[in-house]
Amino acid sequence: MREGQRSGIDAGQQAQESPAPALLWDRPTGASQATLILAHGAGAPMDSDFMNLMAGKLAARGLTVVRFEFDYMAARRQDGKKRPPNPQAKLLDCWRAVYAAVRHQVTGPLAIGGKSMGGRMASLLADELDADGLVCLGYPFHAIGKADKPRTAHLADLKTPTLIVQGERDTMGDRHTVAGYQLSAAIELCWLTAGDHDLKPLKVSGYSHEQHLDSAADAVVAFLKICSRSS
Repeated sequence: MREGQRSGIDAGQQAQESPAPALLWDRPTGASQATLILAHGAGAPMDSDFMNLMAGKLAARGLTVVRFEFDYMAARRQDGKKRPPNPQAKLLDCWRAVYAAVRHQVTGPLAIGGKSMGGRMASLLADELDADGLVCLGYPFHAIGKADKPRTAHLADLKTPTLIVQGERDTMGDRHTVAGYQLSAAIELCWLTAGDHDLKPLKVSGYSHEQHLDSAADAVVAFLKICSRSS
């Protein structure tokens, strides 16, 4: 975690206190096409390299991106001690509070999503919150080594328009394994060649991590444009 993220944010960002957790904003230089609340994964904070890069790329493409931290990660930021994620009920309550806070501050389409666990928690609430869209970056379809115990029951009936950007060799849901799961017709899958859970490809694929992150950002923006027209 970088100390600078605690008090000062680079130009175009704004740290803000609200009844929900502190929010970190990345805003486009021009008009915003839509707003995406992006939650972090289980082991890294809202300002990890992955989250910073994705937020920056999305903002550069015209989206407003809002980040926050679940309670266990916010506590880690304060004292440096690693903790496991909060119980699911508490994670979902945190998501509800953040969504309500952001909804009061923005106009236009509002989508939710996140990296890995953050996206999974968002997927459990997308229909309840009536979000305009759901974006998952590296969805944890199952725990590592437990493809026979998928976390997909709610995805079969999901109604919210959804984009899942997934690496083809993700250990929490590779292309072959995910093909066997029953997923809602509302879900669009964007597969990145030879990508892992962080969307990083094998060198022999001919792609770089930067290219895959750019492809992910392009896919998210194109997807949310469609959501914006239909909302």
